[in-house]
Amino acid sequence: MDREPTPHPGGPTLAHLLTLAGPGLLDVVAAPLGTDVPVADVTVHDVGEERDDGWTAPGHVLLTPGTPADSPEAVDVLRAAERAGAAALVLRPGARRLRTALAEAAAQGRTALLIRSPDTGWTEVLGRLRTALVAGDATAPPPADGLRLGDLAGLANTVADLVGGAITIEDPRSRVLAYSRLEHGADPLRTLTILGQEVPRWRVAELRERGFFQALWSSGDVVRLPADDRYAERLAIAVQHGGEVLGSLWAAADGRPLAADAAAALRTAARAAVPHLVHHETCGREEAGRREQAVRDLLEGRPGAQRTARALGVPPEGPYTLLVVEVHGTRDPAGPAPTGPTGTGRSRPAAPAGAPPGDATGHRVLDMLALQAAAYLPGCVTTRSDGRLFVLVSTPGGAGANPARRLAATVRSLPHSVVFAGAGRQAADLSEVAASRASAELVVRVLRERAARAPGGSPASACAAYQEVAAEAALLQVLDRIEPLWQGTPSPVHAMVAHDRAHGSAYGDSVAAYLAEFGDTRAAALSLNVHPNTLRYRLRRARELFGVDVSDPAGRLLADLGLRLARRDG
Repeated sequence: MDREPTPHPGGPTLAHLLTLAGPGLLDVVAAPLGTDVPVADVTVHDVGEERDDGWTAPGHVLLTPGTPADSPEAVDVLRAAERAGAAALVLRPGARRLRTALAEAAAQGRTALLIRSPDTGWTEVLGRLRTALVAGDATAPPPADGLRLGDLAGLANTVADLVGGAITIEDPRSRVLAYSRLEHGADPLRTLTILGQEVPRWRVAELRERGFFQALWSSGDVVRLPADDRYAERLAIAVQHGGEVLGSLWAAADGRPLAADAAAALRTAARAAVPHLVHHETCGREEAGRREQAVRDLLEGRPGAQRTARALGVPPEGPYTLLVVEVHGTRDPAGPAPTGPTGTGRSRPAAPAGAPPGDATGHRVLDMLALQAAAYLPGCVTTRSDGRLFVLVSTPGGAGANPARRLAATVRSLPHSVVFAGAGRQAADLSEVAASRASAELVVRVLRERAARAPGGSPASACAAYQEVAAEAALLQVLDRIEPLWQGTPSPVHAMVAHDRAHGSAYGDSVAAYLAEFGDTRAAALSLNVHPNTLRYRLRRARELFGVDVSDPAGRLLADLGLRLARRDG
């Protein structure tokens, strides 16, 4: 039996959804009842649900990812949607033209038939339609006049004018999504929150202990934090939709009292903020994901570099420099450094103590460095991957080393983190960006290996450009290439290293120190903290026991390479 769509007085219609979702998203094949029909929800439809005689979807827009428009079963899916009372059915485009039977069934039915754009994924379609559904709900106040959906900064400024204070919009984890302009003085807490892009952890812990967040998320109303001798008065309200907490609005007095009706204005603003935060959760993340992928395509040298660069706003003319930044450790000033490196890299045993790969502090450090790069390196683009930050910057005039130097001040301002920043070889044009990235990663490896040899095992942050470490970088590449051959080739060095590991002897260390000091026995002995005669004895025994002869040029070269490779294996 056909069902009438459930009325939704004053609510969103299919026409509203199509308008708010934007042009080009969906193609209307047929709308027998017109598009001014009410829409109750947007859902992903599993065709198997049709087997249930009690299945209904009154007023729903149904997305059917598994059914192409040119398939024989499309007509049956459409008829089932009509029986369920659906307002519209969305099919994916097929490889062939729309079947005549489907077009005729759509024209004679009651459910609108829509086709998804071939250039848009289902996730984006779902997100944009649900955002439009929230924005089209007449039970909530419309977005502020002149604001583009998702313009959180504009929303913050509009709300600030209403409440007479400074506004921050935060996500449920107290990270700052947007903040209003400041016309008067800001107290220290607001300054810290904006600069750090999140509420300081100690402040979050303080409010949680006081039960503030429990009241904020559960009351559904404005919660007040009175002024004290440290900070100005604050009002906060949760932004919620359908039982889900999307974030919160915070109003702070900025050198003057909040307006008398500030709480009422904040309640209204919280309702108006719903579609903006829904948009941020869906379309905003989709857009951010597309941008990140575009940056990676550019850094990996994939086809279409010029088109990708234009979409990212990268200056069309080089040269360019690629920076790689790695947080290799975070240390608590009140305790010992944790173990386990954050960054990934070729030389595993060369890693000094550091934070684990998922360390939240390490991620925050990268966020801060990305923010600094955006502030001090105009026109740069950034992305994160494998615990690293990649920064592509245009360097006209050949300022190849300058970008790394500009980040050095920020790196030095993080005393409890070990950060390595490397600038790759300059890329004359976009086709050379991938090579610049590879050389920047080599620079970071060099800095890590240097840190591993730091006296006392206490590495420090460092940055360098490729030309400053070119010899060490080239040696790393040579070692990478000969390592597979070396592992399968017996040699005197293998025997010596195996003996040291089995018996705790120090023949390998003694030979390495002698080579590092260019045959200066006294200097080598001093570096090992042994008597020169002890070192001479070890060198003689290395020759007698294993055939490692440091007086022979070939033996010296083989020992140097072999011992460097042995250190990679611990």
